[in-house]
Amino acid sequence: MPSFDIVSKVDTQTLDNAVNTVKKEITNRFDFKDSHVNMELNKKDLALNVEVESDMKLTQVIDVLISRTMRQGLDANIYDLSKEPYQSGKVVKKEIPVRNGIKQEDAKKIVKLIKDSGIKVQAAIMDDIVRVTGKKIDDLQEVIQKTKEANLGIPLQYVNMKS
Repeated sequence: MPSFDIVSKVDTQTLDNAVNTVKKEITNRFDFKDSHVNMELNKKDLALNVEVESDMKLTQVIDVLISRTMRQGLDANIYDLSKEPYQSGKVVKKEIPVRNGIKQEDAKKIVKLIKDSGIKVQAAIMDDIVRVTGKKIDDLQEVIQKTKEANLGIPLQYVNMKS
């Protein structure tokens, strides 16, 4: 029976390359000359720690980060920008967690979306992946299209397609 997996994985090497590209660009930009900017990627926790002088520079750094990430081929939704920045002395700090894996509530949303679409497939949650099986490959491709159009706010990849 044909099947595929819906996953949300981030390639840490590509992410590291994107962060290093952002660091280079910011050191070369005129508006960041002689200003304090520090970016560290914690690969163990998959979190990005940003430290800048002001809120305005923080938004500029995040804009550059998202554009460079997209140029590296990663989805912009991998960053969880919901945490508020906080003041620490003369600098503004922000921790940006990187989404890796599908959380249980997001997996339930995906399964509900698939079931509500009326396509004749079965969706099962397996740890941090969602496995979709069906009788026809066309049905599976329709599920992929539906989940892409749904805009769930998490980066999704479709892997392990078997016929």
